[in-house]
Amino acid sequence: MENSTGTIVITGASRGIGAATALMAAAEGYSVCVNYRVNDAAAEEVVNRIIAEGGRAIAVAADVAYEDAVSAMYDRVEDELGPVTALVNNAGILEPQGSFLDIDVDRLRRVIETNVVGAFVCAQEAVRRMSRSRGGSGGGIVNVSSVAARSGAPHEYIDYAASKGALDAMTAGLAREVAPDGIRVNLVRPGFIYTDMHADGGEPGRVDRLANGIPLQRGGEPDDVARAILWLLSDRADYAVGVSLDVTGGI
Repeated sequence: MENSTGTIVITGASRGIGAATALMAAAEGYSVCVNYRVNDAAAEEVVNRIIAEGGRAIAVAADVAYEDAVSAMYDRVEDELGPVTALVNNAGILEPQGSFLDIDVDRLRRVIETNVVGAFVCAQEAVRRMSRSRGGSGGGIVNVSSVAARSGAPHEYIDYAASKGALDAMTAGLAREVAPDGIRVNLVRPGFIYTDMHADGGEPGRVDRLANGIPLQRGGEPDDVARAILWLLSDRADYAVGVSLDVTGGI
């Protein structure tokens, strides 16, 4: 285990890209907050794996769409792990595949509340605590978007794609606003990655179906995305601000 890199909050970290990022961040020396909404067992498993390797981590249940829950999460993290120096806005939901006309307003609100409002709320709280003008020591934020923000995901998830497009726009503006305060904001845009999210959409084998259309001829692994996230947070990327990094195998 390396020396401490700081304290990182990773939303939606009980599975998939979030879990991979949590494990990799701990290996790089971060103290890790494994945020989750409902899956206690999966979050605790990630924490136990980190602790078994000599790292520091806690699991914190919080629905990121609610300001009070997010503020309480950051308070607990700072009490138990120290000042937050990094945020990975990874939490996101996906509804079953369908056409544009299948998307009702209730579904749209659910997607927007988690994927857009949640990212805003978590980033706002991070900025309040990291900003040098507010007594913080600076830090980094990486937002996890999707290749769907470019493709629009027709016939499948136009609502999800729209939510990720909003995250792209938020990143562009926020990065320029808070860079003078010592906070670097960037974005990764994963392609077709092997995670449980595809099962949430009703097609667990979706990545295999689409793999032949990817120039690298394979779907991505969560670790592929985690490495990109942690590079953007590292000193090796200390002049990267407002970057959108595609991790898509070439699509």
